[in-house]
Amino acid sequence: MEQLRERVAVLEAARAESRPRRHVTKSFLAALFIVIGCVLAPFGAVSAWASSEVGDTERYVDTVAPLASDPDVQAAVANRAANAVMGHLDLPALLEEVAPADRPRLAQALGRLGGPLEDAIAGFVRARAQDVVASEVFKRIWIDANRTIHSAVDKALTGSGGGAVKIKNDSVSIDLAPVIDQLKQRLVDEGLTVAAKIPEVHTDFTVLRADNIGKVKTGFRLLQIAGFWLPVLSVLLVAAGVLLSVRRRRALVAGALGLAVATLLLGLGLTVFRVMYLNALPDSVSQPAAASVYDALTHYLRTTIRTTAALGVVIALGAWLSGPGRVATLVRQLWNSGIGAVRSTADRAGLRTGPVGPYVHRYRAWITWALVAAAVLSFVLWSYPTGWVVLGIALVLLFALAVVEFLAEDPSSVR
Repeated sequence: MEQLRERVAVLEAARAESRPRRHVTKSFLAALFIVIGCVLAPFGAVSAWASSEVGDTERYVDTVAPLASDPDVQAAVANRAANAVMGHLDLPALLEEVAPADRPRLAQALGRLGGPLEDAIAGFVRARAQDVVASEVFKRIWIDANRTIHSAVDKALTGSGGGAVKIKNDSVSIDLAPVIDQLKQRLVDEGLTVAAKIPEVHTDFTVLRADNIGKVKTGFRLLQIAGFWLPVLSVLLVAAGVLLSVRRRRALVAGALGLAVATLLLGLGLTVFRVMYLNALPDSVSQPAAASVYDALTHYLRTTIRTTAALGVVIALGAWLSGPGRVATLVRQLWNSGIGAVRSTADRAGLRTGPVGPYVHRYRAWITWALVAAAVLSFVLWSYPTGWVVLGIALVLLFALAVVEFLAEDPSSVR
């Protein structure tokens, strides 16, 4: 026994010395490709978001349209419009300029508010402004303005494009003149006819603000140009690393989890940057409204992050469960035992697969890969998939594999 042990040790040492060194090079390149692919994943997510948000007007409008119904945005717009109107009202001459026939109605409207005249009128104007921004008219104004602002966002972030929306002091703003016109008409209808004499008022509502926005034009433009290709490059690098690896299943698990972790770190960065962005805003900007706008503009980016993380976890879990590990083997045994029990119950009930069972058993591997390919194709062709889409496709694939396993009846076991 001692001689055998010594002989085995000698043979193993010789085998280790004769092991091709190219495996070391391949392992190094595989790890390098996977790491680079994971590092590029967050940039790929940002580039895909930049390409869709800046390059697709309808997608941008769909992103910001719900903000017209956001209470914080409505309050900020109403306050800005009311302050602009109040700045053009001559309070001392107000009652003198009101027509005698309109004074009772105005007095009745202001009397309900109570308090000094200036406070009463200010409250009255703000109440009417709130009515305007809560109406369907404001939603149409908001959507139309943001269709125009899309070109300004493109100009601000890429240096191209144009439009009537203002870019001033590193901010992209909407001119609230149409909202103020609606407010003046509402005030006139409520008896404050002097509001008709207010000239055309222009005041801004900031949608996007970034200090020294010109400095980020080049980087953002590059991300936009990368668009579709940077995410593809990231995936191809990870795939190349997996193919070069000696232990491909382990490399696939590591690469998939690496992509998930990298994109989740991007999500954490967005959360941190949100706090920094809001803290850097001037006092004149409504922080709740700015937070709503920020959350809306980054909504699809966060969706991409969740989708990538879910996809990475699903792929890693699938690769691990298909491996030779003890726990993975136990899970597969429980899976096969459960399906086998269902098949046995169906057999006792007289339900037979007929010629389908042997056929599925014979081509089970091909059918399995076809189902996996169909799942991958469904994800690739899905417009803007979400994490729930990834989970749904995974569950459908799991159900299809269970059906294949149920139908795959070994002909030798048929009595």
